[in-house]
Amino acid sequence: MAEIVTMPRLSDTMTEGTVAKWHKKVGDKVKEGDILAEIETDKATMEFESFQEGVLLYIGVEEGGSAPVDSILAILGHEGEDISSLISGGASKETVAKAEMPKEEKPDPQKLDTDDITEEVETNGRRIKISPLARRLAKEKGIDITQVKGTGEGGRIVKRDIENFKPSVVIEKPAKEEVVRPAVQEAPSVPAAASVTYTEEPVSQMRKTIARRLAESKFSAPHFYLTVEIDMDKAVEVRKMLNEISDVKISFNDLVIKAAALALKKHPKINSSWLGDRIRYNHDINIGVAVAVEEGLLVPVIRHADQKGLSTIAAQVREFAQKAKDKKLQPADWEGNTFTISNLGMFGIDEFTAIINPPDACIMAVGGIKQVPVVKNGEIKVGHVMKVTLSCDHRVVDGATGAAFLQTFKSLIEDPMKMIL
Repeated sequence: MAEIVTMPRLSDTMTEGTVAKWHKKVGDKVKEGDILAEIETDKATMEFESFQEGVLLYIGVEEGGSAPVDSILAILGHEGEDISSLISGGASKETVAKAEMPKEEKPDPQKLDTDDITEEVETNGRRIKISPLARRLAKEKGIDITQVKGTGEGGRIVKRDIENFKPSVVIEKPAKEEVVRPAVQEAPSVPAAASVTYTEEPVSQMRKTIARRLAESKFSAPHFYLTVEIDMDKAVEVRKMLNEISDVKISFNDLVIKAAALALKKHPKINSSWLGDRIRYNHDINIGVAVAVEEGLLVPVIRHADQKGLSTIAAQVREFAQKAKDKKLQPADWEGNTFTISNLGMFGIDEFTAIINPPDACIMAVGGIKQVPVVKNGEIKVGHVMKVTLSCDHRVVDGATGAAFLQTFKSLIEDPMKMIL
């Protein structure tokens, strides 16, 4: 008996998903555990495994298309099985109309502005398959359909092909005809405006969510910023010593995570959340570590960071970074943060401010370590210096509270043996 595979809810805030890639096509056999498709959520692009077995009889959302959670993603069943009732019972009106339309019927494309019908247009000696809707959009946008690659069935050009079309050639306006004028001195001509080229791409589900959440944070939470300069000479020495005996390479970012976790334990008001009518003081110290990926930014969480050793933190950070790169992070990996660290020092950034990652009350921006002249014991020497900036939600954290946290963090990172012992 055929079964409907619905658009899964792959994160707690996901309302719709986009099919980034299908790993199976209609007619393919699917086993339980096979990767059916890659689904782009508001958090990440994730591989979606099939929980059923059967033949893929129907695809409800084409590559690049989006659909709400719990709508029809696909139908699995036995080869040749009648699935019209399943489609009619769960698909959108447009999908039902497409499924019920006899293939031999061809409505007048001039009267039906739709993406579900094929018509053939002869252009420059070529016969091109295109839907009426795509043809109308191409005309409105001034797009030459001979330059568009169709992704519909049989190479048919459909609406999304026109919307995603990126011109590869800039067609310049023809020069004006030369006009013979009397031999008089003319003012210098103003050069014509240069041709402008650009490309556009649809906004991903992740980018939409990043934009929405950070805009809400920036414009609803009154941010203030505290910056401190840290002497990293001992941290450089201790890290070198630790890496001589540790099985896992320890980075400066791992030291920052551990120092922040211990400072949060001493200053619980920093490890809090604004909930509108109440403030939540979190007992668990779960530090989110911002990781850049191609589609945007992910924040996997190091849980109970105050209770973990540096080697464990280092191993977990590397595991998360690899999983993010391979698009294998799961919702449990990025949920539950109580404090966030964003480190751009590895990209050569000396100092920056970060937008608070809801529901956290604070985020710490970490710059790079620089060798600079410093004064020690009345003498100028070369020292290692790092700047960090704490962004605070003033509804939860006051300036003195944030400053006290940074003082504790500074004392730990300047003398890492304190947190190791």
